[in-house]
Amino acid sequence: MDMRPVAGSELEYFPCRYGASKLVFRGPQKRLQGDYVVVLGGTETYGRFVEDPYPELLEEATGCEMVNLGYPNAGIDVFLSDETVIAAAKGARLVILQVPGALNLSNRFYTVHARRNDRFLRATPMLQAVFPEVDFTEFNFTRHLVGALAARAPERFALIRDELRKVWVARMNLLSATIDRKVLLAWIGTRGADEPAEALDDGGPAFVTRRMIDRLRGRIVDMVEVPFRPVEPSDDMVYGEAERGAARLLPGADTHRRLAEALAPQVLEILRRDATQSFSVSSGTTVKRSPTRP
Repeated sequence: MDMRPVAGSELEYFPCRYGASKLVFRGPQKRLQGDYVVVLGGTETYGRFVEDPYPELLEEATGCEMVNLGYPNAGIDVFLSDETVIAAAKGARLVILQVPGALNLSNRFYTVHARRNDRFLRATPMLQAVFPEVDFTEFNFTRHLVGALAARAPERFALIRDELRKVWVARMNLLSATIDRKVLLAWIGTRGADEPAEALDDGGPAFVTRRMIDRLRGRIVDMVEVPFRPVEPSDDMVYGEAERGAARLLPGADTHRRLAEALAPQVLEILRRDATQSFSVSSGTTVKRSPTRP
């Protein structure tokens, strides 16, 4: 695939684009040839404010080439709609998918921007009917919208939360089926999967529960959980003073290290099992089977 460099920033993210995609990813650039693992996710996977995000640490720990396709504020929709991302995932031996929140999804109540999934575009007639007193032109971001609606009328907002959860499960299953590869989930949140997820203040991934994870089908093989608590930005994060508020909401270098350490044995075991499935032992002789896709 053609790779086009993009201008960098204060912390060198080596930003790049793959093929015809309009999405800007973190480098270094990879050629998407041979054996590689794709890592899909949002701002945490991109590794904002940290020099060594977990995909890079995971590559060092496993010796497997990791292609970081983390995209800031990404929801499931941005990956489903990008043919380059889907092609890269289809060519990988394994896909690691950061568990996304359920906010940044187009649904029956509102639509989001195709690439910047955290951007609220418009309310549907259904949402206008549920909240007729709300002026939706005041909202630009999904978090602001959802927080305001939940505060105004918790009972009515429950309809939206239920819709987001249903859509999340459906889109996650669609993504898994579309890429048709084994998928290892990475939970990087400000709470655990078994903790309450009824309100935004409960933490992220927003509104996602263990029950939703259990409803995922297809090639989901396992999930690794590494929750973190928002604190003052650690000394090993790189940010400007105006970015302090954003930095404290994201995992620091220690969380990225712990996640890479937790993922590494899982990745190696999955790839090992996949490799051995191509062979069988008969009468003491190793016989190669027909090639199988991961």
